[in-house]
Amino acid sequence: MDFLMRLLVIGVLLAIVFSLGSALFHLVRSRGHSQKMVRALTFRIGLSLALFILLMIAWLAGLLTPHATPPVSGP
Repeated sequence: MDFLMRLLVIGVLLAIVFSLGSALFHLVRSRGHSQKMVRALTFRIGLSLALFILLMIAWLAGLLTPHATPPVSGP
């Protein structure tokens, strides 16, 4: 289950980056007056919210567990 969750999170992150790249392409191509750019940015925001909600649900369900960093010993 841990591998599947990591794969899902990585897949959504890649989709977010792809959507951002698509918006950049449409921004440069049409000089900022493109409906496709707006659609790509809206899709990216939706994916980001969905990923956040997915991570919160997985944490509450116990599929993800936060871990503390080891303390750093001072000089």
